[in-house]
Amino acid sequence: MSELRIGAHVDQTDPIAEAAARKAPLVQFFLGNPQSYKGPVLAYDGGAAALRSAAEEAGVDLYVHAPYLINVATTNNRQRIPSRKLLQQHMDAAAELGAKGLIVHGGHVTDDDDPAKGFDNWRKAIEATDLKIPLLIENTAGGTNAMTRYLDRIKGTWDAIASAEGADMVGFCLDTCHAHAGGNALETIVDDVRAITGRIDLVHANDSRDEFDSGADRHANFGAGRIDPDLLAQVVRDAGAPVVCETPGGADEHLTDFAWLRERL
Repeated sequence: MSELRIGAHVDQTDPIAEAAARKAPLVQFFLGNPQSYKGPVLAYDGGAAALRSAAEEAGVDLYVHAPYLINVATTNNRQRIPSRKLLQQHMDAAAELGAKGLIVHGGHVTDDDDPAKGFDNWRKAIEATDLKIPLLIENTAGGTNAMTRYLDRIKGTWDAIASAEGADMVGFCLDTCHAHAGGNALETIVDDVRAITGRIDLVHANDSRDEFDSGADRHANFGAGRIDPDLLAQVVRDAGAPVVCETPGGADEHLTDFAWLRERL
């Protein structure tokens, strides 16, 4: 566990400097506004090639988080079609800067829709996307008809994707806050997810401001939320995957969170 790679979600202006400030071997960031359908924007001085070179020189792994608005599962064409386009744009941009993975939320269908439509839309999205780097689908906290909140829905999504060309490039990102708030038992979540997906490629390690099964996606610093500290550490330990802390604050707060987590690992 002493070798477990732990980093944080940071501002994208200079991810390498952000990593250095946290003594972190990896960082995650957005490319532009996560609440916009506009294409990716890289703020790093010198562009993608310069960032890729700087990351390699510093030994820092880069992860890109796709915009929150992406919802390739929806039956609404006015959302699904722009979502697919935006997913491809971010895939291309993330690959250009040498990212280890692109993280995207599972999305949802409306309460009146058959979830099977969402599963099949995920299959179609995978087949329609040129996956140049791993696409890591993340479990989500809320929504009654979400594709990746509950285990049965994660299984439906994964079973559909499995038949798509390019499925080998699809991985899983496990978020501890989302799992807790989404109503999934953290005691067994790692085994439950692996039984479905066969893999956990990245962990978003976050405490939760809200109670179990609240459906609220509200992250908290470690020890300041509602997740049992030992249980949170157990999930990270059992997953054994690189860790991104999406906890509030800047470098000082993240360094405190890293220390808190390592002490319990």
